[in-house]
Amino acid sequence: MIILLVNRNQLLLYAVTDSRWLGNKTLAQAVEEAIKGGVTFVQIREKEASYDEFKRIALDVKKVTDKYNVPMIINDNVELAKDIDADGVHVGGDDMSVANARKILGNNKIIGATARTYERAVTAVSQGADYLGIGAMFDTSTKSGTTHMTKELSNKITSYADIPVVGIGGINSENIMSLEGYGIDGVAVVSAIFKSEDIEKSAKIMKEKASKIVRES
Repeated sequence: MIILLVNRNQLLLYAVTDSRWLGNKTLAQAVEEAIKGGVTFVQIREKEASYDEFKRIALDVKKVTDKYNVPMIINDNVELAKDIDADGVHVGGDDMSVANARKILGNNKIIGATARTYERAVTAVSQGADYLGIGAMFDTSTKSGTTHMTKELSNKITSYADIPVVGIGGINSENIMSLEGYGIDGVAVVSAIFKSEDIEKSAKIMKEKASKIVRES
């Protein structure tokens, strides 16, 4: 019997943070607005921050996610995830393996993995990933040189994986509906929420649309 640390409903609207667009807001304030709008899962991704700055930001956000009982994980940095007792970590294709992350964090933390190929998905699942992020679904400003995920490959991965699968990469309110039939359980978004002047409203719109394109239970 597989015990899921995160269920598909928790991954419906997966927000990946980016502080570049926050203006006068703190990241914690922006995340709270996003959660009020319907975000169900939060990944802290601050590529430019030092370890200490990343830690400070993550602890501030954790107070918010704990308040609303929303899972919060750290992008890439397994040691930081352990240090602040985050809910888990997300490892990319060029980062630490799922197996090594599991050795460090133990069996009670969420470990997500990026899978841009079927082979990578198989490896991540076999090593005990709790969910997959597949893509890129569309062109994205946060990742360069990415190839697009086809509907055929998306369905091949989602049919194989016995864990939740989230679509990532360039997803916004204008293109999200074209992902119907991809077999995914949720969408991961960055600028579609955090670049908005009204984060709460944008999150609400994205959640409503996401609920229409995910696969049925």
